[in-house]
Amino acid sequence: MVAQRVVSARRASLSEPARPSVEVVTEKAALRSALDQARAAGRTVGLVPTMGALHDGHASLIRRAAVECDLVAVTVFVNPLQFDRPDDLPAYPRDLDGDLAVAAAAGARLVFAPTGAEMYGAGAQARVHVAGLADRLEGAARPGHFDGVATVCTKLFGIAGPCLAYFGEKDFQQVAVVRRLVHDLDLPVEVVACPTVRDADGLALSSRNALLTPQERAAAPGLHRALRLGVARAAVGERDPAGIAAAVAAALGTELALRPDRVDVVDADTLEAPGGHTVRLRILAAAFLGPVRLIDNLGIDL
Repeated sequence: MVAQRVVSARRASLSEPARPSVEVVTEKAALRSALDQARAAGRTVGLVPTMGALHDGHASLIRRAAVECDLVAVTVFVNPLQFDRPDDLPAYPRDLDGDLAVAAAAGARLVFAPTGAEMYGAGAQARVHVAGLADRLEGAARPGHFDGVATVCTKLFGIAGPCLAYFGEKDFQQVAVVRRLVHDLDLPVEVVACPTVRDADGLALSSRNALLTPQERAAAPGLHRALRLGVARAAVGERDPAGIAAAVAAALGTELALRPDRVDVVDADTLEAPGGHTVRLRILAAAFLGPVRLIDNLGIDL
């Protein structure tokens, strides 16, 4: 018997109306069966892959999927293959009950929460590598990270079948990697990229923000401020990508709590060095606050 349960978005008292609920499945066969049945009934499927610790950014993906699809499934799996630092995996925040509440309230009706053994099994060796895209920028800073992303996404897409898959643009290079693997492997998936959701002070929402101390959280918006300065430089006529990157790096250097890791200005469509015909740039930046590594990006239209 497949392990599953139904969880309400919020525990209701006798006087409260019924709350939205999600069905939770933990086995691949159960997810595949549920989504196959939905499609057989003529329903479209939206898939929101996550590593849990859901926040308003994830909720925005789920809400959009719920508008555009008949059935929304959220995956909650802390994928060990995409962690490049041994100390990072055990520190990653986990809150399945909170995730179920967020998913239900945002419009999901199915949550897939497998164990590592269920996802990969004993002795699993296969990995998916997206050459080029996975090896530079964030991939160079975190060796093997995008192989882990590509592998788990390929598995999830194979289990889920034809669907729309929703990802946030905060992980801009990740979206590019997933789009490339879907295209090159002829997977029956449409990748939908959604805008970054931010707190009022500009900090991009991330599950890792929960790991920040109050002092670090107060300093974290400095990453966004530095990116905005790069956009402002372009707005007053700077067209040299190196000049924009230097301005962002200099701004990061004034944020004393942040330890800059990298700043790149790339062609937004190819993630390569901008050429003479580039019309859209993307500034990608990363910085450390204590042990927590934050990433963010902003676009520039020339």
